[in-house]
Amino acid sequence: MVVQVQSLRYTPAGIPVVNIVLEHESQIVEMDTPRLVKLQLRAMAFGAQAEVLSRQGLDSACMFHGFLTNARNGKGVVFHIQDFSKT
Repeated sequence: MVVQVQSLRYTPAGIPVVNIVLEHESQIVEMDTPRLVKLQLRAMAFGAQAEVLSRQGLDSACMFHGFLTNARNGKGVVFHIQDFSKT
């Protein structure tokens, strides 16, 4: 779920980029005990994906595909969105 969308910006090369925050919540069984898993994850998208996501409403449920990498400042992880679809 999309919980925060920053303003669309452009790289020095003119490529659109948007930073967003995603929230995930699910339940899984670990060692025969149900466990609630909830986390927020910083994410970013480039190009056409960034333009669409910049107009995405908050609390939109989507399926995201991409990869995880270190943040540029070395503090934490960022999910780079390569594709997404509404669920």
